[in-house]
Amino acid sequence: MTKVYPKFPNTCEESLCDSKAAVVLTVWKKSLLFNCDGFTVYNSNGDLVFRVDNYMNSPKDNIVLMDASGLPLLSIRRKKLSLGDCWMVCDGETERDPIFTARKNVNIITNRRSLAWISSKKTVLYEVEGSYSQRSCKILDERRNKKKTAEIKRKEAMVGGVAFGKDIFKLVVEPEMDPRVAMAFTIILDQMFRSY
Repeated sequence: MTKVYPKFPNTCEESLCDSKAAVVLTVWKKSLLFNCDGFTVYNSNGDLVFRVDNYMNSPKDNIVLMDASGLPLLSIRRKKLSLGDCWMVCDGETERDPIFTARKNVNIITNRRSLAWISSKKTVLYEVEGSYSQRSCKILDERRNKKKTAEIKRKEAMVGGVAFGKDIFKLVVEPEMDPRVAMAFTIILDQMFRSY
């Protein structure tokens, strides 16, 4: 049976944030808890790295990205009373002083490739291009001439080249970006472009 995560030697150092090479994460759009909606994220060794657990009946306006042991890393909150789809990323479980703000592109006539912009203190830092529904997105750093810092790709099985469904995909994070932040952006994209 094909496994969700690959079992091959880790190409990065033990710490995800201190890596000099790209970090490849396997994202499974499934919570480890029964009757929950969320994400389970594995590294290339098959170890649990991040998780998101949201109860089915709870509002999806407040999401917490946790480490493997359940400690909160980042809070993702929908901005109330804003024009368009806007989300804030805060440290831990705080609600104050957002680290980033993500805004969905609503003007598809002039910019069809762009899905969203991520900014900090009204300065655009990243642009997300591609198609989240096809699991083919790139997070581009606006400060580095649109250099790719993370990418969402469809995941294929190691044997036979069989593609997994849309619930299992790869998140490739370049050394310039913190994997926690890339995962937070992935969660925001899922909220912006989810099919109900």
